[in-house]
Order: sequence, then structure tokens, then C-alpha cells
Amino acid sequence: MSIVDNKELRADLAAKVDVDLQPTKERIMDPLSYGASFLGGCVSIGTFSMGASLIGLLTVVQAVVAMIIGCVVIAIALVFIGNCGHKYGITYSTQLRSTFGTAGVKVPGFMRAVPAIIWFGFQSWVGAEAINSCLKILFGVSNLPVVFILFTILQVALGIKGFKEIKWMENFSCIFIIAILIYMLYIVNVNFAGEIHGVFSNITGSWGMPFWAATTSFLGIYATMIINASDYARNLQHKVGPTHTGIIYTVAILPVTLFMGLIGLLVTAATGNSDPVAVFSTTMNNTFLTVLTLAFIAFAQVTTNVLNNIVPPAYVLMDTFHLKWSWSTIIVGALSICSFPWRLVTSDSAVGLSLFTKIYSAFLGPIFAVMVVDYYFLRKKQIDVNTLYDKEGVFKGVNWAGIIAILVGAACSLLVVDISWYVSLIPSGLVYYLLMKNMKSVSKFRTGTIFEEKQ
Repeated sequence: MSIVDNKELRADLAAKVDVDLQPTKERIMDPLSYGASFLGGCVSIGTFSMGASLIGLLTVVQAVVAMIIGCVVIAIALVFIGNCGHKYGITYSTQLRSTFGTAGVKVPGFMRAVPAIIWFGFQSWVGAEAINSCLKILFGVSNLPVVFILFTILQVALGIKGFKEIKWMENFSCIFIIAILIYMLYIVNVNFAGEIHGVFSNITGSWGMPFWAATTSFLGIYATMIINASDYARNLQHKVGPTHTGIIYTVAILPVTLFMGLIGLLVTAATGNSDPVAVFSTTMNNTFLTVLTLAFIAFAQVTTNVLNNIVPPAYVLMDTFHLKWSWSTIIVGALSICSFPWRLVTSDSAVGLSLFTKIYSAFLGPIFAVMVVDYYFLRKKQIDVNTLYDKEGVFKGVNWAGIIAILVGAACSLLVVDISWYVSLIPSGLVYYLLMKNMKSVSKFRTGTIFEEKQ
């Protein structure tokens, strides 16, 4: 059942719910635009850092295979979670109401929002460093704090414009992004071939825990993006099926991840520095190409931040505090500055960032598992959308089955943090299923599930 099926109820709900949180009316993304958005949104300096964290642990071949596995898992997971948003046009925070309750959504919502805000600040600082280096090379001017503030304001302004502007920005950028990534990888191999060979010649690597931990690191960069896949899929045209969507995700995410991860791995192996701005601003002999590469690094942060690190937490703030889209976006920008990103962007930060992704993946993996069990196994992909927007209805309050399930999954994950995302899935999903079946206090949340008739 769709909101458009009941005009009177829709009119009543419209007065209560911000228009940006209501089901999407206009699907503005065709398959090409959607793929371009994900391609641009995945050019993350975080991927560069994850590649750098593998020095001494894996061979180049093992690192490449780990990246491929991580990307395939990401694509499959995006399809699973995004189906609800694609089918019904709802946001991530709205989708969570059937699983966690209208009040309980704050828990998974903020678990998703906090890593996004930290990544926003981290990547904004890297982009500001790149712009500041360009200004220094071209005009002899340098003021990184001011550049950082202005760069953050620019990204927030683009975020306020919404998905239509994001769509055109990503479409324009995708060809440029691929070309520059190919060029950067070529330059790395030409300039540092001897050093790279020397570092990797004595590394045997492992196909055991370090290998699977590497897949978790690369998967973890996108673990935030996975669980709010509905925020993106709700803008994709209805005619695009799950298989086609999965192909789009894979084709968009895989090449960018491979290029960025390999560049990070090889550059750090050769120079000992995991800061791409420091490396590319000092090792290239051509001023034009240096400026072009640094400009790309800055531009890449915009395409990633606007799509992945502004939109999701802004929706969470809107739903939690009933704010307008513009104010939510501004608050996300302000909080990203308060995350002290300059403390994260150091020459030895790669290992710490890898651990950071594994820790927050321990909480996001359980959310993924609970959402999948609720939507596919309990509700069989059938949702009465009107009930999700009724704050006084059956989903009012907290569904403790969902909260307990993600806490149990997170506790299990933290015992094996290197593969946290994978470890969390079965415990979280199983606990949620059993609690929804047997826990008396969550009886009203069984409405619309396979357990409803047993109340």
C-alpha cells in the first residue's frame, strides 16, 4: 500500500511530516546517473588509507583480491537494504521505524550518523590540504584553517541543494575521476617502481585472518553507506530491477576502490607517508600535473562527502529533531569541524583509521542484519507505508527486539574486531527473529509480520 493510495490520509500526514522525509514522488536517477553518483561518491581518501594500512600484511595480489571481495559484498548488501527504499520511496530513517520503533530509530540513526560526520571532517581536511597546496604552488598563499572552513561551507551549500544538483555534479565528474585515477596509478608505478619492488619482495602475506580483516576494512568504509541504501535507491527509476542495480553498484564501486586502494598501498610502501596530499605535492616534477592531481583530490572529497557523509546524517537529524533539510545539513557541517579532523590526517594515521572502520562496523553490521531479517523474513517485502508515518500508530515507541539484537551482535563482533561486520550478522539476525517471535512486550511491532496472527 502506498501513501498515494489514500489521498485523505496522505494530506493529513503531509501536515505532520517534513516533505523531504515523505516517499519520493519523482525518480530523478536513471541507471547511468545512479552509477555515476556511486562512482563519484566512492572516491574516498579513506580507501587510500585502507590500502596504506596493508603494508607488510599482504602481497599486492592478496590486497587486490581482498578489495574485490569487499566490493562484491558491498554491492550485494546495497541491493538487499536498498530494495525497500526503491520499492516504496522511503528514507533510511523511515524504514527503520518498523524495526526499531519511532523512538528507537534514534539508536541506529546516530550509529550511522557519527561515522559519517567523522569521515566528512576527515575528508574535508584532506581536500582543504589539497586546495591549500594548489594556492601555495600557484600564488604563494597558504592558510589551511581558513581554506578548511570555506571548503566545508562549500560542501554544505551543495548538500542543501539536494539530489538534483548532486546528480549533475556526479555525472560530470565520473569520467574525469577515472582518468585521473589511472594517471595517478601510472605516476606511482613510474616514480616509485624500485622502492615498491624492494618493499614487497620480502612480503609473503596471508590468506588467513589478515586477509579477511582487509576485506572488512574496505567493506567498512562503505558500511555506513550500506545501511542507508534506501536514501539513494528511493531516487532510482522504478523499472531498474535488483540484478541490474547490483551490477550498477559493482561496476561503480569496484574500479574506484581498486585504484584508490592500490595507490594508497603502493605510495605508502614507497614513501612511508599515507597522506596523499603530502606525497603528490612533493614527488611530481610537473607543476601543471601536480596542481591537476591536487585539484582532483579536493574535488573527490566533494563528490564523496555530499552523497555519503552529508545526506544520511542530515536525514537522521531531520527525523529526530524535526528540523528542515537546510538546517540539518548546516549542523552536519558544523559537527564535522568539531571532530578535529586535523588530528586524524597524519602520516601514521592509516592503521588507526583501519581500526576505526572495524569498530564502527561492529555496530553497523548488526543493524544491517536486523533490517534484512525484518524486511525479507518477517514482512516478506510487504509494508503498509502509511503506518510508518503514523507517529501514534503501531510503531510508536521503542522496539526492544531490534535494540537488543544490535547490542548482542555488536558485543559478538567486538570479540573478533578484525572481521567485525561478518561476525555480527548471524547473532543479530537470529536474536531479532527469536525476540520478535517470543518477546511479549514487542507484540504490536509484529503487525504486518508472519507472527501477527499468533498474537
